[in-house]
Amino acid sequence: MFTLPLGDTARLRPLEPWHAPEFLAHIDRARPHVDRWIPWATFSTDRASATAVLQRYADKQAQDAARIYGIWLDGTLVGGVMFTRFDSASGVCEVGCWLEAAGEGRGLVTRACEALIDWAFAERGMSRVEWWVAAGNTRSVEVARRLGMTRDGVLRKHTEYRGERRDIEVWSVLSEEWPSEEAKAEPEAEAASDVKAELDRLMHAFLGAFTNTGGSRPNLDAVREVFIPQATIIANTGGAGAEPVVYDLDSFIGPREKMLTDGTLTEFSEWEVAERTEVLGSVAHRSSEYRKSGIRDGERFEGSGRKTVQFVRTPTGWRMSSMAWEDM
Repeated sequence: MFTLPLGDTARLRPLEPWHAPEFLAHIDRARPHVDRWIPWATFSTDRASATAVLQRYADKQAQDAARIYGIWLDGTLVGGVMFTRFDSASGVCEVGCWLEAAGEGRGLVTRACEALIDWAFAERGMSRVEWWVAAGNTRSVEVARRLGMTRDGVLRKHTEYRGERRDIEVWSVLSEEWPSEEAKAEPEAEAASDVKAELDRLMHAFLGAFTNTGGSRPNLDAVREVFIPQATIIANTGGAGAEPVVYDLDSFIGPREKMLTDGTLTEFSEWEVAERTEVLGSVAHRSSEYRKSGIRDGERFEGSGRKTVQFVRTPTGWRMSSMAWEDM
């Protein structure tokens, strides 16, 4: 049985039927956090049902159709990742995850999923790895983004869960888009990758601050967290001859928070589809293309645009210093 380090005290290893008592105790702790999105707690209510869940994955692994792995932190099972579907004939598989509160905020799921995706592409020759997530599950969407996946689209009212039909977002990464082991091993590339990952996190946190899909509430406080207090935000969307609109943080956040919470703008999300980032010492620049969708005054809409973002390294880490955008 292999064990893969995920950090100083975290480990990834196969989750097998004999782990059922430990798995059940973990699910009991995780129940308030995961059962809203996936039916782990519904399926695992006692030792027999917990064993059945793990045995089902063991049977599927024997058929090369799925796999499941646990994440242990300080010797305690706190979550896991899995191939929910694995089809070597088509070259397509799907990765999923879950985590209890004790494991959050450490990057464990992202590192574990990276290990699975590495194996799928490098060892098994898969062509495409997918990530299916219920609209509104913002934590899961953020993992897909950190993994460098692209949002392919939404399967509307695809899945029924607890009497409610849910939209499902489909994200994916292709083998040619996944960095090689050689690239990861280069020290300079690794250092640059760390900075790039932090800038990616800031951009994703900014875009995610406005999401209110699936009944979730936007988190406009995240905008203040990613910008320096003196930041400038500019909308240049009026077309030729129109004056740009210049905001400070207060004037930018206020009206958007109102629209996103008073029913004017619902089911809204915005995401990057392409970007180019240049780091020059303690400053950086990002050119970004994005898409957005939602329901405004009862009418569904979709849109796209471009942003430029400037970053500065501060004593407390990288922050955005200015942003300008135009809608297309």
